[in-house]
This record gives sequence, C-alpha cells and structure tokens, in this order.
Amino acid sequence: MSPRHPPFNALYAFMVTARHLNLTKAADELCVTQGAVSRQIANLEAHLGCQLFHRHARGLHLSAAGEALLPDVSAGFTQLLQAASRLEQAAGQLHLKAPTCAMRWLLPRLQELEQQHPELDIVLHTTTEHGIDFQREPFDVAIVYRTAQVTEAGDLKLFDEQIVPVVAPSLLSRYPSTPGNLPEGMPLLHPTRDRRDWQQWLQSQGLPLPQTGKHQHFETMDLAISAAIGGCGMAMADRHLVEEDLRMGRLMLPSSTPVATGAAYYLRPRPTLDKGLQFSQLTDALLDHD
Repeated sequence: MSPRHPPFNALYAFMVTARHLNLTKAADELCVTQGAVSRQIANLEAHLGCQLFHRHARGLHLSAAGEALLPDVSAGFTQLLQAASRLEQAAGQLHLKAPTCAMRWLLPRLQELEQQHPELDIVLHTTTEHGIDFQREPFDVAIVYRTAQVTEAGDLKLFDEQIVPVVAPSLLSRYPSTPGNLPEGMPLLHPTRDRRDWQQWLQSQGLPLPQTGKHQHFETMDLAISAAIGGCGMAMADRHLVEEDLRMGRLMLPSSTPVATGAAYYLRPRPTLDKGLQFSQLTDALLDHD
C-alpha cells in the first residue's frame, strides 16, 4: 500500500502563511479567502498530527513542529519552481516580474520588442512589490525599484527616478498660478502616504507644502498618474513613467524642473539564468532608451 502523502496545496499554503505569519496576507498571495487558508492549515495539521502555528491576538507564530517543517518544505518548492523555470526557458519563454508603477514605461517597449521579434515569448507578471526573491519566486528576470543606490551582482540600471509635477491640461486652465509657484488650491495627488515625493520636490524649489486644498493619497505612483489624467488633481510622477502621456497631451508639466530622488529602477536577472539571445534582446529593448 502506497504511503499517504500530505496534501500538496496545504503544504504550499503552510509555506506562504509561515512567510507572512498573517492569514490575510497569505490569502491575498494565494488568491483565496482567509477561511480557505485556515482550512488548508487545519487539514495539514490533522494529517501530520501536530500543531504548526500558535494563534495569538497579534497574529501567528510557528510552533516547534512548524519551525522544523518549514525549511524542508521551502527547499522542496524552490526546487520545483526552479525546475519548472528551466523547462519554460528551454521552451522559449522568459518570465519577467515587474512592479505596476513601471508599466507605463515598460509596456510600450515590450510591444516594440514583440513587433521586432515576434518569436520572442516574454511572459509578464505584474506586482505591487518592488523587489524579487529568486529563491522562492519562479521568475527569470525582474524589474526592481530601489530607494537607495544599492545593487546586486548582475543588476543593470534602467533609469534614475526623477520626479516632477504633472497635471491634465484641462484642469490646469481652471486654477490661477503665479510665476515660481504651483496653481493655488489645486488638489495634490500623492503616490505615497507620507507625502515624501511632494515634500522632496517642493523643498528643492524652496516652496512649502501647501496646507490648504485637498490631498489624495494612493498606493502606487501609477494610480496617482491615472487620477491626474482623469483631472482629479496634480500628481508627482517620475518623468520616465509619463513620457508617453506627455507626448500624447494627456498630461503637461506646470514646472519642467525634475528632481532626482536617489532611487532607481534596475533589471535583475536570475543568477542561474542562461543569458542567451532572449535575454540579450530584452536588455537591448529596455536599455536602449533614455
């Protein structure tokens, strides 16, 4: 009689939950409900005959059994993902992970690359994350955003972040402005909760952060840019990310002075990636632009 193996999905749910130590975050990553994750963990605990997590008011903690199980489970899934990645690469696919904030810059370049090389098969995966962990993620290459000039071996810089205010032309005409100042009373759209981008740009211009007027906060720069295009207010954006919107007249610059934040976007390949023709074509497409 063959041995009764533990449920595969439950093992994966255990690994993800152990990484977050939070059922809600694990459910978001797994694209299921929090109750479904709880049931998967309960099924695995019942199968193994031991408790894997201790439940506390502030969240989860791994039990001794959970801590003992986690390294082997993580290593097993890493091997599976790497094997699948090698097969997909051999089949001609290149899996690219990229943050949603870079989509406005990235998509036109990928479309141009596809037109030039229709045989190239790049599978794009979008995320709100800014980094990559090749030990647990099955991607071949990633676009990463770093708030400081800290790089890893193999990183290729795509561009330095340079922020500048942007606004829809129709909205700008409705607000008075004076030389050297922003339009008075216009709603400000913030790509971060802490308003640091606006504060950094205004400080470089010798201007204070307006205390009056409406402030809207967004989770990503891309959402703030989309709101600006819709006429909701003036956003702070990276000039590279809005180049197509500026060219098409969807946005304009009330001030043409960009400010370097010290952050940058990089292309980071998997260390074990076979950097053949596909990778070369991708890097040529992304690096051959200012």
